[in-house]
Amino acid sequence: MKKQNLIMIITSIYTALILFFMFFGFNRLEHRADYMDAGYEFMLIPSSVPLNFPSLTFSWLYDFGNIAAFIPFGVLFPLLKHCPYKKFIGSFIVVILGLETIQSLVYLGTFDVDDVISNTIGATIGYIVYKVGFTSNLTLKKLIASCLSAVLLLTCVMIISEVLEKRVSSIQPLHAIKETADTNPLTNDIPIFTVAGHKIEPHYNLYSNEGTTSKTYTYMIDGKEDVILFLHLGMPDEEEPQGNVTIVMDGKEIFQADEVYLQETETLEMPLEIPLFYEANKLTITITGHIKLWDIGFTEMKHWWE
Repeated sequence: MKKQNLIMIITSIYTALILFFMFFGFNRLEHRADYMDAGYEFMLIPSSVPLNFPSLTFSWLYDFGNIAAFIPFGVLFPLLKHCPYKKFIGSFIVVILGLETIQSLVYLGTFDVDDVISNTIGATIGYIVYKVGFTSNLTLKKLIASCLSAVLLLTCVMIISEVLEKRVSSIQPLHAIKETADTNPLTNDIPIFTVAGHKIEPHYNLYSNEGTTSKTYTYMIDGKEDVILFLHLGMPDEEEPQGNVTIVMDGKEIFQADEVYLQETETLEMPLEIPLFYEANKLTITITGHIKLWDIGFTEMKHWWE
């Protein structure tokens, strides 16, 4: 009986602590006016994975806390009253949904389904820990096994999250994608030139007209997600100031510049960022006159191992 009373006290104190952080932690009262201005917020569609590999950021610590803080509930509540997992997790989800709803209704937070998922994962890990080491007399061996189970399960969550998550890649040279018409940019022995008095030394590619009527570079980028182009452009000081560049994506012009536009390049931040369509396929760059583009690269959403 004394053991049950002790567990009840620990559970009550821990529950009160969690409720405090859910409703008053992280300066929620100070930001209540902001929540009121935003209105009731119910984010019902998952927007992120539960937990990535460790990183020294507040975001990662917050995600970790959303899982780890609810692991004790998976141990404490079954110790108070033994129940099968389905009944325990069903009751837990109902309670956490109610708390998230109250958070939003009283303007002390938002209803976020990502939090519900993370909290439920934490409670599930706790229940497994309970099953591993707390179903009979607790021994040091069982306690170690329980701790190792929690660490292993958290690691599994991170691995699964990393498999599901895609991140913005580092900038890759555009010529890393095979050009479909065998019209390739200059990538070796790239000449140095000046634009508006500034010495330009391209690092990995140079796209130009090379004295012909026009030149077109075509790339198939299907299969890549959320592609963003990065490019530098300008007119060499020693060339006649005339020319045009057009970038077309799937038949739709997304960027165009000529000698008039280039007169303003000194006030433009380089490199220029040009987002492409989510389901983009065919990218075409057409250059006329003496305009040059260099160090054209792109980023995409991809898995960490790709």
